Amino acid sequence: MDLISRIGQHFADSAQTKLDAVELLSPLIAQAAETMVASLVGNGKVLACGNGGSAADAQHFAAELVGRFEVERQGLAAIALTTDTSIMTAVGNDYGYNTIFERQVRALGQSGDVLLAISTSGNSPSIIEAINAAHENDLRVVALTGKGGGKMGAMLRDGDIHLCVPSSRTARIQEVHLLTIHCLCDAIDCLLLGVE
Repeated sequence: MDLISRIGQHFADSAQTKLDAVELLSPLIAQAAETMVASLVGNGKVLACGNGGSAADAQHFAAELVGRFEVERQGLAAIALTTDTSIMTAVGNDYGYNTIFERQVRALGQSGDVLLAISTSGNSPSIIEAINAAHENDLRVVALTGKGGGKMGAMLRDGDIHLCVPSSRTARIQEVHLLTIHCLCDAIDCLLLGVE
């Protein structure tokens, strides 16, 4: 396959994965947005975490809420747990990498908050520990996964929302995660502001 055809195939595969996910994820994204809005209007916040590309997605989501997405509004309470290198390296050094988000969820999370937990495989130990901490502290969990959901999918509880991309390719899962984040931001604005 020549390079141009290979690139074209990436575009086609990305578009097809998104189309495959529409019916499955749309109602769950709406439910996740409603859950987040209920927390935000109740003086709660959204904590977001992920590793690697998923860390970037967590930061992107928090930036859209604290700043703005497409319409002007008040900043919304969201924290990316991936951004404080002093906390992450201190906790990782003293307690192990798997606790870098769990410790922050325990310190910052309160009943009624929401944890946005992102892992393409659903098997990231640091995200699993964050979900355990969220459950123990009465936070709702919105999980963004792929590859069947992995261990995260199996540990979610009633009231949690599982947005599992129907793909086994990491790049395609990440592309749908980004679209999902944009859909969440738009839906949150729609619910809060009545945006048409």
